[in-house]
Amino acid sequence: MAEAVVSVLGKLAVVIANEAQFLGGVEKKVERVQRELIRIKSCLIDADSKSKGDERVRNWLNELRDLAYRIEDATDTFYLKVEGHRREDASILHNLIEKVCSKPKQLYFLHKLGNELDDIQSLLEEISKSTVIYGIRDLPLEDESKGEAVKMPLRRATYSEVDENEVVSMQADKEQILKLLHPEKTSRRDVISIVGAGGLGKTTLACMVYKSAKAYFGYHIMLSISQQYNLIDLLIKMISKDNHSVPNDRDEGYYVGELNRILDSRRYLIILDDVWKGDLWNELKEILPDKKNGSRVLMTTRHNEVAKSADSEIPPYELKFLNESKSLDLLLKKVFPYKKSNEECPKDLLELAPEISKKCKGLPLALIVLGGILATKELAYPAWERVLETMNWHSDGSSCMQILAMSYDDMPFYLKACFQYLASFPEDHVISADRLIRMWVAEGFIPLEGTKTMEESAEDCLEELAERSMVQVLSRSANGLIKRFKVHDILRELAMREAIDENFVTVFSHASNDTMPNRIIRRASLQAEKKNSQFIEYVGRNTRSLLLFEAKYCTTGLHWSNFRLLKVLEIEGWSHKELELKSLDELIHLKYMGIRNCTIDLSSCSLHHMRGLETLDVRESPGKQPCDDFWSIGTLRHVRGHRNIFEGPLPKCIDLNHLQTLKWVTVEGAFDWKLPNLRKLGIFNNRSDEWVSIANLLKTLPLLVSLEIRTVWALPMEIVYPKALPNYQNLQSLQLIGDWPENVNVEARLLPPHLVKLVLLSSQLKQNPMPELGKLNSLKKLCLRTRALSWDYEGPIICPEGFPALQYLEVKDSHSNIKDLKVAQGVMPKLTYLKVNAEIEVYLPPELQHVRVEKW
Repeated sequence: MAEAVVSVLGKLAVVIANEAQFLGGVEKKVERVQRELIRIKSCLIDADSKSKGDERVRNWLNELRDLAYRIEDATDTFYLKVEGHRREDASILHNLIEKVCSKPKQLYFLHKLGNELDDIQSLLEEISKSTVIYGIRDLPLEDESKGEAVKMPLRRATYSEVDENEVVSMQADKEQILKLLHPEKTSRRDVISIVGAGGLGKTTLACMVYKSAKAYFGYHIMLSISQQYNLIDLLIKMISKDNHSVPNDRDEGYYVGELNRILDSRRYLIILDDVWKGDLWNELKEILPDKKNGSRVLMTTRHNEVAKSADSEIPPYELKFLNESKSLDLLLKKVFPYKKSNEECPKDLLELAPEISKKCKGLPLALIVLGGILATKELAYPAWERVLETMNWHSDGSSCMQILAMSYDDMPFYLKACFQYLASFPEDHVISADRLIRMWVAEGFIPLEGTKTMEESAEDCLEELAERSMVQVLSRSANGLIKRFKVHDILRELAMREAIDENFVTVFSHASNDTMPNRIIRRASLQAEKKNSQFIEYVGRNTRSLLLFEAKYCTTGLHWSNFRLLKVLEIEGWSHKELELKSLDELIHLKYMGIRNCTIDLSSCSLHHMRGLETLDVRESPGKQPCDDFWSIGTLRHVRGHRNIFEGPLPKCIDLNHLQTLKWVTVEGAFDWKLPNLRKLGIFNNRSDEWVSIANLLKTLPLLVSLEIRTVWALPMEIVYPKALPNYQNLQSLQLIGDWPENVNVEARLLPPHLVKLVLLSSQLKQNPMPELGKLNSLKKLCLRTRALSWDYEGPIICPEGFPALQYLEVKDSHSNIKDLKVAQGVMPKLTYLKVNAEIEVYLPPELQHVRVEKW
């Protein structure tokens, strides 16, 4: 609960620093409230640790949290009134009237704020005195990090990594399932079911099987099935698997026909993960054609009756709990992921570890999470023994949730807030890491840490959640950062439970109650169509975050003017109409705005009134760009546009000291942009006379690590080999879309030496680039896409040497005459994933036979 107080303290500091001229005599009251909160903050660590076992302490924390929210509302509401006067029409007549009339209005608002702060101060003093009654110690703030827990050594895994620690002992299960799936076993469409309790690893096993089996099938897809699935949504996903364009407004019969057309002559593998009801297969079995060609359906479920009803001829494959030996092995592999546990683990801990692992009753998820807890502790007997002593429950079916709860209790307060926030996302939702990180920053969850940016500290928080196995990483970037992840449904249940207990997030989903509790809703997440009317009824002026995952059902009844204190707004899928944005400019406290799968017109609202906006992310929403005054918002940190959003001319002068990300923008004519902290840049260039301005811009970006340029013209030398960059040596990602200069070939010595990712598209190279690219010792991801090689290029692509760090290679160039890809022995020793055109034959040396090869 400490995050509420920390966030409010940050807000008060900003108010005192920036708005002192408007506070008048109330400024002293604000400072007094701030001092009292700082004193109470130092008690929060001890109080939070005691709250689980003492209802009085929990009530104390609830009172403090609610009061912190009240302080935030009071100061922000006052700021809202002041800002309203700033935005009045600046006519001469109006200015004369303002001089006469504005002072009484301001005094009235100050009087109301002063009275509210007096009440708050009295309550704060009472709360402060009660720390003695409840036995809460006044801890120095710096002691927060001096407990048993140690800072986790954060690792940056490969982007294609499969966590072998989490699939221990599943190889035999995988082989058994693969035999059942093999097309030659039977010609009929078999339905194979994997059955087991939550946390046994059904999804992990299904993923392993999918990667190995899909090569036998012309069509393959893996679908996550929520408890409240939507059949049409599933059909659309299956139809769009092969990049088919799918309209969203047709009836079920249309989608059934389209899917049958796609599957008509193809052998298919469809994996349905986490099926809760037999109704799903009863619907799908009439839709999926059985052409007697060895097609297969693989289903995972917790319920035996669901599995048995799917295919009476094939008994369900039941996953078993791990025995004591395998349980101990999995636990220690989680604590020592890159070492031999029997060699690295101290002898006295090896004697204690079996007792600890037995508590998990053979459940893999519990063992993995418990291993994450032990990994944060000292390698000392007393530290591990105290973990064991807290595990005093009996085998009553609640052991797994108890262990997960213990992992949650073991987190620092800011990480608890980050974890609870995950309840805002629907079941089985694939979460974009960079979007989530920017929401965390906007919410004020992330503590400042040395010279790191807030985003870098947030990346560490997400990495720590992954290390604790509280999230499941799906993919990583070439430099090892998490890109996409999911939350196991049991862990999401834990996040939901904690979020409800602390009034942190209110979720409107199929599982939520029809009657909401009598409380102020600070953060709201709409995840179900049928909850729309309830959602509109309960959210309101005190709501600070809105996440709308069923936004297509909010087209009526939702008015932005009701949310004037909003800080975070995430919208996904606003029906098929243009999203109404005109009144969004009233949300002057908004810091994060993300819009996906909508048609938008950003020119219809004056976004510059959002003076604190940090993130505008509309990368999947086509529309019109914001007005020029948008670029005057000095707090902007991340601007991500859809490729059509920023096609019009941008202002000639932009001066944004905090901007870190700018994608995608179109440049026209000469311009002078001052972006000293820019790290990621994506530019469209549709004119051949803009290259001088672009090159001059690159010279002013000392921190740039990612550069992407798209053009319909030939790229000049200063862009292909951007040596003008001040940070040229440390540029990590380079994506070039456009023809290379005439008669210019790839030369490794001219490319950034520490390049991690390189993407070439439409380059029209006339020579095999691999001998030169192999000299880039840091390169981890290489993509040669459409027309990367000239249309008249003939012969194989040969990789004769080098590529010491390459993990991912993609050759997707259907316009060339490439027939073979040959990798010499000793080349690409770290390669794990290879994607090529279906017609390309791949020749790998013996040591790379394990590499996953995908063709399309």
